[in-house]
Amino acid sequence: MAENLAIKEAVHEVGDNRWYQVRLGAKNVLPAAVAVVPLGLALGVLLVRVGLPWWSAPLLAGLVFAGSLEFLLIGLVVAVAPLSHIALTTLLVNFRHVFYAISFPLHRVRHKGAKIYSMFALTDEAYALTLHAERRNYSAIRILSIQSLFHASWILSVFAGALLGGLIPDSVKGLEFAVTALFVVLSIEAYKEYQSVPLTMLALLSVVVANLIAPQSMMVVAMLMYLLGLSALYLVRKHRSVKEGQHGE
Repeated sequence: MAENLAIKEAVHEVGDNRWYQVRLGAKNVLPAAVAVVPLGLALGVLLVRVGLPWWSAPLLAGLVFAGSLEFLLIGLVVAVAPLSHIALTTLLVNFRHVFYAISFPLHRVRHKGAKIYSMFALTDEAYALTLHAERRNYSAIRILSIQSLFHASWILSVFAGALLGGLIPDSVKGLEFAVTALFVVLSIEAYKEYQSVPLTMLALLSVVVANLIAPQSMMVVAMLMYLLGLSALYLVRKHRSVKEGQHGE
């Protein structure tokens, strides 16, 4: 009898801890989930206005879940672009996710199905919210809560944009800055973690130069420039460490 009671109490504690982790994840992701709503509404409105059916909104948001790529994808679908073009665009726009995977705490997610979803839902926001050193010890439930709640917010906002497209004005002053403000805050938090002036200046320089030379493809060009800059910095630091090692001998 006492043994059964102890088992029930242990199960109850595990259940309470799970909900606690979910609440912590919800608290972490709430600002990002709210900030992304204007972008989701805009995507839903755009989707309907180019002639795609309203029911394609939750499908696009749920199955693609790639932010800026979804805006590009709508144009490619409407233009009946070849699959090779769509694949190349997807690779260029989302190539940065390869680097996210290096430091994202995926090892905390044990279950195979959950791990697959976590890889799928690895967005800029999810990466930024799990970037800091103290956050690398987040539980799997907390990580998945952050990702799934952000995913749900994105799907609902895109769906709402598609359904309420006629009621949403073409322009609401200041609303377009919400996502920009979000990424400014996330960038500041990332700088606080690494405090690397060279990397910060490299990122700013890449964006400015890319905007000057290729404003229509600014993000792709900036990412390529930043990647080349990172590679150059890595080689310089590696060369310095080798020389210091030789002098030490």
